[in-house]
Amino acid sequence: MSDVTVVIANYNYGVYLGEAVQSALGEGARVVVVDDGSTEPLPSLPDDVELVRQENQGVAAARNNGWRRAGTPYVLFLDADDRLAPGALELLRAPLEADPKLGFAYGRMRFFGDWEGELRFPPYDPYALLYRHTIGLSALVRRQVLEDTGGFDPEFRQLEDWELWVNALSHGWRGLQVDAVTVEYRRHAIKIARRGKEIRLLIHRPGGLFAARMIADALANYEQALQEARRAIDDMVDGAK
Repeated sequence: MSDVTVVIANYNYGVYLGEAVQSALGEGARVVVVDDGSTEPLPSLPDDVELVRQENQGVAAARNNGWRRAGTPYVLFLDADDRLAPGALELLRAPLEADPKLGFAYGRMRFFGDWEGELRFPPYDPYALLYRHTIGLSALVRRQVLEDTGGFDPEFRQLEDWELWVNALSHGWRGLQVDAVTVEYRRHAIKIARRGKEIRLLIHRPGGLFAARMIADALANYEQALQEARRAIDDMVDGAK
């Protein structure tokens, strides 16, 4: 029995859903598809895929519904129009098994569809995470991280994955980037999104991490700001564990 559940939230992406499901099954994962009130038909799914239907509540609520059905120690969220790269779960599982203090692991993205290419970000940096989303959705995450954070915040219609990783940091969980492509990200016009509201929600959220960032920015000397902000974040993370 697999120790990974791949949760795929779907809304009117039935034309792509089969590819996403097959990419996860090919990795040996258990698959839960949560259909978020689609108005378009779904494709026929394999018998071993759990299909959950709900009224339209947004992608955050759909993903939460999915991971709460997972009885596995690890969970990975995959968009219905994307695909797991071959060998992804083995690559992502290894660092989590080696370090029980590590909350999640993620790799690089390869674009396909309207764009082609590979997206490379710097290694995981908790301070940099407060400025820029450099992780993406499809990290392999311990279920315990989701239990601790409550999962995705339904108030976010976009950037809900960034909010999750910042929330994980505030609970003492850090991530690790593996040096490999682990997700194939489909680029098409439907994915264009407005994100201003969600960025404001993150910045003004209570909890201290963004406040520490702003205090650091107010300091005149950049190196001093960087060192003090990193120490503040480390203290908050260590205190959360």
